[in-house]
Amino acid sequence: MIKVCALSELDNRKPFAASVDDVDVVLVRDGERVHALADLCSHAAVSLSEGEVSRKGIECWLHGSCFDLETGKPSSPPASEPVDVYAVDIRDGDVFVDVTVTTN
Repeated sequence: MIKVCALSELDNRKPFAASVDDVDVVLVRDGERVHALADLCSHAAVSLSEGEVSRKGIECWLHGSCFDLETGKPSSPPASEPVDVYAVDIRDGDVFVDVTVTTN
């Protein structure tokens, strides 16, 4: 697990781009939980962190595919492949991510 940021640096339901061991990751805070996904749309290879978060998940800004924050699975076309979801731990107010452990 690698420390990425303080929990206080994350705005609720706003994408936050980070790099963890040379892996581009998007973090999304949802209350006291934080989700970490690969910051690359599986359809168009553009940054998900530039999109918006809705109740369906994180939406790719280019074609509108939406990815579930828990599973990384797309809930709307044109994407048909999931994005990686990484293990997250919050300790002492800091957010840690392990990009070697995917949860999907």
